[in-house]
Amino acid sequence: MFGRVRQVLAGNRGRALLAAAAAGLGLAAFAASHAAPDTVKVMKVRLGGDAAETRVVIDLDRSASLKIVADGAQDRRVVVMMPGVRSAEVLQGPGKGLVKAWMVDEVKGDARLQMDLAADGTVKRRFLLPPADGIAHYRYVIDLAPATGAKLTKVSTAASPPELRTKFLPAKKAALPLKKVVVIDAGHGGKDVGAVGGQGYEKDINLAAAQALKARLERTGRYKVVMTRNSDVYVPLESRVRIAQRADADLFISLHSDSGPNPDLKGASVYTLSDKASRRSTQFVSKDDWFMKASLTGDQGVRDILFDLTQRATRNRSAVFAQTLLSNIEDEAPLLRRSHRDAGLVVLLAPDVPAVLLEMGFVNNAEDEARLRDPGSRKRFMDAVGDAIDDHFGHGMKVAAR
Repeated sequence: MFGRVRQVLAGNRGRALLAAAAAGLGLAAFAASHAAPDTVKVMKVRLGGDAAETRVVIDLDRSASLKIVADGAQDRRVVVMMPGVRSAEVLQGPGKGLVKAWMVDEVKGDARLQMDLAADGTVKRRFLLPPADGIAHYRYVIDLAPATGAKLTKVSTAASPPELRTKFLPAKKAALPLKKVVVIDAGHGGKDVGAVGGQGYEKDINLAAAQALKARLERTGRYKVVMTRNSDVYVPLESRVRIAQRADADLFISLHSDSGPNPDLKGASVYTLSDKASRRSTQFVSKDDWFMKASLTGDQGVRDILFDLTQRATRNRSAVFAQTLLSNIEDEAPLLRRSHRDAGLVVLLAPDVPAVLLEMGFVNNAEDEARLRDPGSRKRFMDAVGDAIDDHFGHGMKVAAR
């Protein structure tokens, strides 16, 4: 009998201990879940409206409490801190309406949105929208409006020396350090294998070179690099142009490997858009670009002049970069006798994005293919391309010689 009682007591004690342990684990899990909540992520920043009122929408994957720390009234800079919010990368872009430019970066682990205003303005209202009407994420909305009724207090400075007059003026903030956007296009991919060499397909050489160039540019911290493809997938030519336009690219470079009728032919060359193909660029006019839309409507004469001005400026920037590129790569690869060529290639057609197509060599030439497939040679080649990009953005605008 006493043995049975001991068993019951032991069983009850065991169950009690198990229950206590379970409760402890539950409390620990509860505490952990509250101590380390999931991070909120910035998905996208969108702008709309005009100079009369501009709306900025921050797309978030969860609810968050944001704080306006500068409303633009003092120095045309709006700053929004986002505690507990992260951004997978530095987001940035040109402005719209009252916003001149914007960027999202991180400060002490929290995301921060900064906006430079194109004119005096301030935050008119702000609010958080929960998921609704088919939209599955949260949206933090900021409405900006022109500054009104702002009056400056007049202070007599007749007897004050110049250094005292300017001493109390607010310091002008430097423009946002926006990174140059470079779109790297690895030619071909997926079902489109490109040229065939003695050791494989062109598409693989192009992708390896694009990834090496991406790594070279990102090491400097000066660029935001966008890839039209980062794996062996098929991307239509028109989509590659659209990717560059959506990214507001400062430069588009398409990497290819040539194939010729003569296996002895070797060397690199650079293509830019030909004059004859320029009018085909109208198919890539951005729907949000008022200047480009204006050039395609209204009086035929005005239309042609506006579009031609834009296209000429873009072609000139492309040609300038082509010359810089050739001068930088000539020590790492042989060049064709006529190394700067023009053509109506689709990837060169964006009317507002300077673009070049680099033929890195001939895959059906044993020497060129060996150079393009060797990791060391490839790195040196792409480092030289990166140097050309550094040179291009490090100097003022020049006029192409050809």
